[in-house]
Amino acid sequence: MNSISLQKEVNVGVDTGKHQLDVHIRPLGIFFTVENTSKGIRKAIKKIEKYTPTQVIIEATGRLEHEFILACSEANLPFVVANPVHIRKFAGAVGQLAKTDKLDAAIIAYFGKAIKPKLSTLKAHEMRLMSDLLARRRQLITMQTMEKNRLQIMPKEVKSLIKPVLTALKNQINKVEEKLLKLIHICDDYHERNEIIQSMPGVGNIVAFTLLSDLPELGYMTNKQASALVGVAPINNESGIYQGQRRTRGGRPKVRTILFMAMMSSIQCNPVFKVQYQRLVAAGKPKKVAIIACMRKMIVILNSMVRDGTHWAPQTV
Repeated sequence: MNSISLQKEVNVGVDTGKHQLDVHIRPLGIFFTVENTSKGIRKAIKKIEKYTPTQVIIEATGRLEHEFILACSEANLPFVVANPVHIRKFAGAVGQLAKTDKLDAAIIAYFGKAIKPKLSTLKAHEMRLMSDLLARRRQLITMQTMEKNRLQIMPKEVKSLIKPVLTALKNQINKVEEKLLKLIHICDDYHERNEIIQSMPGVGNIVAFTLLSDLPELGYMTNKQASALVGVAPINNESGIYQGQRRTRGGRPKVRTILFMAMMSSIQCNPVFKVQYQRLVAAGKPKKVAIIACMRKMIVILNSMVRDGTHWAPQTV
């Protein structure tokens, strides 16, 4: 009889790097490394499939694991996108202090065996559909803005030709948002995080949709990384005795734009950000600087909420 068939449970731990994937198959003691490329991922999936894994656990480190997750979904492999904070705590609890790629893959597999985390319900077509729907919504919003601008400058005789276009665009935007809501509700992974994100006053559907699609790392990174990834972390500008003004730059512009719009609402309806904004302005900070500082606080809080699985609680902020 094949010895593999005697194993009741096979857990596969995958440590993700920018250039490679380190894979450990427990309890068979099999370890191998592949390039983190389409070709390397296909090779890894083909090898993993041979052992009929109970679950494939991959640590969420950013978008580096995204293609591997899609490949697992398409191959119908049961997979878990694990919170790196939970894995690090587990490693400490079992006394695993040393850190190498091989050891990391092994501890991830051990984490799956001991903790038995909930399998992800994300499907490849759902992840792509979320991204495509948001992209389509942005296109429609851009067209709507252009038509609204034309409405302001065109003569009365032409305005009557623009208004039906605006109505059609509005209807299309509503349909896209309805599809997004439906997708959120049928997917447990999206639904749970959406509920957490929208529990913050001032954050609505579009902010949540954008964060779920364009910032999938939310909850799986440090607060400093979250700020930098959005582009709201101040960057030093120093050289020798020169002390330049710190500025924010880089990051993901789509997420930053959506958060800016959310903050414009939040400083009116969310007491936490309203107080911070007023305090900064009173201290002489330019209004835009005060808004960016509030945005930084918002993404840090949201990252912590998703990481810890907790809803908005202003008394703990």
